[in-house]
Amino acid sequence: MPAAEITRAAPDAAAPEAGEVAVRGSGRLILSSFARNWQARIGIGLVLLIVAFCFLGPVLYRTNQVTVNLNIHDLAPGGGHPLGTDDTGYDVLGRLMLGGQSSLELGFAVSVITTVVGTVYGAVAGLAGGIVDAIMMRVLDTFLAIPALVLLLVLVNIFSPNLIILIALISMLSWLSVARLVRGEVLSLRPRDFVLAARMMGSTRNRLLRRHLLPNAIGVIVVSATFTIADAILYLSTLSFLGLGLPPPHADWGTMLSNGLNDLFDGYWWLVYPPAVLLIITLIAFSLIGDAIRDSLDVRLQRRLPVRTCAWWRRTGRPWRGRKP
Repeated sequence: MPAAEITRAAPDAAAPEAGEVAVRGSGRLILSSFARNWQARIGIGLVLLIVAFCFLGPVLYRTNQVTVNLNIHDLAPGGGHPLGTDDTGYDVLGRLMLGGQSSLELGFAVSVITTVVGTVYGAVAGLAGGIVDAIMMRVLDTFLAIPALVLLLVLVNIFSPNLIILIALISMLSWLSVARLVRGEVLSLRPRDFVLAARMMGSTRNRLLRRHLLPNAIGVIVVSATFTIADAILYLSTLSFLGLGLPPPHADWGTMLSNGLNDLFDGYWWLVYPPAVLLIITLIAFSLIGDAIRDSLDVRLQRRLPVRTCAWWRRTGRPWRGRKP
């Protein structure tokens, strides 16, 4: 065959045939899917609004959240106090901002600690296997058998609660589920061809974790970290509602709910509804982000697609549903 014909035939040989995969960067595909997800847009928008309200709001709306002023207690929403005051004279709007700071700081801190500890523990157990995995999982099952909220109530009564102590206690209980998820993901990845090939090429266990197993388990890790933020905020609100939260003058939304609930039937609605609404919106926002990340990283959405399917995805942002080209 002439050289010119060989040169022309090469591109045709390299082109994917019907049913083959058109290669596309997984990171770009994930970001594209996440950006088009309505849950992600709403969730990120709500989180940004809440963060701005809690951390930038006090700069624009200054209130005294330290000194008790009984002369202005239980004022209805009005000119000087848009959301009124509570039974100690604190401005409710300023209190919401201060309480949101504590809740968000605890949520993000618990998420980071829980993700790191749970990922390391679960990855080591899943990769080691055998007796090591069995022992590590029995330890995990022992702690999981104890109701988390009951154990947390006991520990909070033993230790004097402050923000650092609460972060440590909630993290100590939250990493267990993360470790189990990561361990299961590592176990499912161990028999894959690329892991076996890496073993045959002499990769150490440390390299297997860093370069092959953890990057492929990142979906489970990120989704778990997102939901952990909402769970930690809910734990704090539950403890505060039961009177075991942050001590005064610190504030959080659970404490505000607990303090205002007794006055709700007396007509002081502004002591309960604003913190309840903010708490619900925050939990929904992080849940939406977690669902969006899970959908973007789901292997069913990242499955290998034919060329015309990839073209349809690029054009519409939706997976192929059998539509005719």
